[in-house]
Amino acid sequence: MNIRTTCPYCGVGCGVIAQADTDRGTIKISGDTAHPSNYGRLCSKGSALGQTLGADGRLLHPEINGQRVSMDAALSHVAAGFKRIIAEHGPDAVALYVSGQLLTEDYYVANKLMKGFIGTANIDTNSRLCMSSAVAGHKRAFGEDVVPVCYEDLELADLIVLVGSNTAWCHPVLFQRIAQAKQQRPEMKIVVVDPRRTMTCEIADLHLPVRSGSDVWLFNGLLAYLHEHGHIANDFVASHTEGFEEVLRIARDSAGDLKQVATACGIDTERLLRFYRMFADHPRVITAFSMGVNQSSAGTDKVNSIINCHLLTGRIGQPGAGPFSITGQPNAMGGREVGGLANMLAAHMDIEDASHRELVQTFWRSPRIAERGGLKAVDLFDAIHAGKVKAVWIMATNPVVSLPDADKVKEALRRCELVVVSDCFSGTDTNALAHVLLPAAGWGEKDGTVTNSERRISRQRAFQPLSGEARPDWWLMCEVARRMGFDDGFNYDNAHEIFLEHAALSTFGNDGERAFDIGGLAKITSTEYDDLAPIQWPVPERNHPGTPRLLESGRFYRRNHRARFVPTAPRAPAHKADAEFPWILNTGRIRDQWHTMSRTGRAPQLSSHLPEPYIDMHAQDALLSAVSDGQLARVETQWGALVARVKTSGEMPRGSIFVPIHWNGAFASDARVGALVNPVVDPVSGEPEFKHTPARVMPFPVNWHGFILTRTPLATLDATWWTAIQGVQFMRYEIAGRGRPPSVEWAHQALQVNHADADWVEFSDPASGLYRGALLVDERIEGCVFISPRTDLPSRTWLSNLFAKKRIGNADRASLLNGGPTGASEDPGPMVCSCFGVGRNTLCKAIAQNQWKTPQDVGVKLKAGTNCGSCLPEIKTLLKQSLG
Repeated sequence: MNIRTTCPYCGVGCGVIAQADTDRGTIKISGDTAHPSNYGRLCSKGSALGQTLGADGRLLHPEINGQRVSMDAALSHVAAGFKRIIAEHGPDAVALYVSGQLLTEDYYVANKLMKGFIGTANIDTNSRLCMSSAVAGHKRAFGEDVVPVCYEDLELADLIVLVGSNTAWCHPVLFQRIAQAKQQRPEMKIVVVDPRRTMTCEIADLHLPVRSGSDVWLFNGLLAYLHEHGHIANDFVASHTEGFEEVLRIARDSAGDLKQVATACGIDTERLLRFYRMFADHPRVITAFSMGVNQSSAGTDKVNSIINCHLLTGRIGQPGAGPFSITGQPNAMGGREVGGLANMLAAHMDIEDASHRELVQTFWRSPRIAERGGLKAVDLFDAIHAGKVKAVWIMATNPVVSLPDADKVKEALRRCELVVVSDCFSGTDTNALAHVLLPAAGWGEKDGTVTNSERRISRQRAFQPLSGEARPDWWLMCEVARRMGFDDGFNYDNAHEIFLEHAALSTFGNDGERAFDIGGLAKITSTEYDDLAPIQWPVPERNHPGTPRLLESGRFYRRNHRARFVPTAPRAPAHKADAEFPWILNTGRIRDQWHTMSRTGRAPQLSSHLPEPYIDMHAQDALLSAVSDGQLARVETQWGALVARVKTSGEMPRGSIFVPIHWNGAFASDARVGALVNPVVDPVSGEPEFKHTPARVMPFPVNWHGFILTRTPLATLDATWWTAIQGVQFMRYEIAGRGRPPSVEWAHQALQVNHADADWVEFSDPASGLYRGALLVDERIEGCVFISPRTDLPSRTWLSNLFAKKRIGNADRASLLNGGPTGASEDPGPMVCSCFGVGRNTLCKAIAQNQWKTPQDVGVKLKAGTNCGSCLPEIKTLLKQSLG
């Protein structure tokens, strides 16, 4: 049976079809060709979802202080703890920290419980870390958090400006839609604004490698240029906006001179002028922005500086034109709809507005309503650290890894009286600090809705039974609410009932004054809810088709229905590089991993592309730091440190380094980059400065390097530094250490040899520090250990292929001793195409032999790049290199 559902990763909101293979007991995952977000496309992460299912690594039973207990006991313990703390210290002494991984129905119940029944707005979300600056910018300009465009606009635009977005890796399906549109209309232009030369630049007509933190200068300069050269929608500005004169004055004062802007942005004047002319000459412009804009201490001003340019030119609410916030998480938008942020109320109402508070309280029939905004994420954990917040319930997120100044977050949770965590996975860094663990339903078991970046509501449907004692998050909260005495407001039997209430609230007292209105869905039947097709809000009436594009009439959602030009005076980031910390640390995602790897880390298909954390930096900066490509190095900031391998990819400008966000205590000895990030936040949105932390890089000396591949996961690992990833039928550990290289006995112990008929194939040279050993049982490889004083160890891809063999032949034994593949087993090289397992060596060899010129040539013969397309930029790079 085929079940239509949605992907649980980024905000693109791709439709997925899950099909049970009853013969193999597996779930086949494919893209839903009928879903308008992706039309059947899936990225590498979505394609590998089937590998992330199963009970291994799941949190299956409730625990209190590490001991398994009944669900009733755990829920009663949580309720009693919250009630006691509220009675002793007031409602602001408790908090919820939730997640864009929650479904809208979960989010709705959490917001209702905290703001309407407990009476505090101390509920915030990890979406604060990725898109709250966009929310604040939308509200300042439009009066409401509305995204005016849709994905179709990306295909209709004549110019797309991608700002602070590595779309090729972070939103691959949108990237493929853009790439296809450009292929069909070569006259379409694409500009990438990003300090890094990422894979997204492979389709760009112009790359602006702006200095970190200079976006407001760039767009203020654009505004001044557009005005000076007469590119103004005078009628639109006069009839539908206000505040332009002040914005123009600030733009002229701060960025009216091209050379001044070019200097501030760190780019040449000719390139800057080319961008300004392109923006001026193309009426249909989409400016799509993501984390590089939002994650800044000036993030909200960056958003508004972009919106200002669209308001000036009237390029908003029209096909192929508008500012577009590309959301990070699958349901960050749904969380915004229900008031998941500490400074919002449900249904896009304002917590500071007394009339809105009255509306919500009346609708909920709640005993109280929060009267002011609560603590935003960073402030919330500071309050926990200070003892002001004494109980916190964390849902579907891992703040000990993901928040800035993460070591302080860890210490805060250690100090907290009551830490409750509901999660579907066990073994996370945050779970280790919980007093109470509650098993939550995972993807494939959840039932509800999510809203993607273009306001499209889609169903996420269950296709598997609940694992162990896992329950939906909304159910867990309702049970705790009842035990706290809030019986009347939380008597839901299913997600459908919650959705109907959410939809009814959106239209309650609305009268067209709020864009978010899904009242047309407020009376759908259970069957209609089950069958709900993807639809974009507003949906104000029954049988309404949805609204692809907003603001077409020029009517905005402020009291006077005019958009507001928001003054954005440029300001430098709070912390600057200096002699002690000379480099600027930038953080972000990589192609095949998601957040803190709780899910993607289980998929072997996703671990082979970039298998360990790394520090990407300019080769000259590496030289100045006395480190080199492939060597281990230590990154330090005022807040923390990590160790990872240096990479000089050529993507980085001078003065900046990049470290991925994903690695944590389960997958590496010392690679939580959140511990290094400064905790400065945007004063309006509260979003942290993830893209700009002064740092230094120094050598991390070790005496030996090695790796272990083993079918049996290691309980302990005796090494100074290590990382771990899941391979196909094995775990892979990269290791390094100080002192004498490990002995033969160490290698045997590491693989936990307890087979009476174990057969070792090994080579050892203690004088040189070399060791190569493989454990065979019944002529099948069980594990291998390779140690060397240098980093040039054998290919892991070649060795991993040996684990797929039922028997190891003589040629393979010889290659294990020699430390390299023979003709019988070639090395495909580092992974490029995760979907079809095509390595770089295989690609380069085939390209050279066949003299292929295009990605289509590669796809026909090797299939690489024909599924999700995430690897196409890399394939294009290899093709260019082959042509010299």
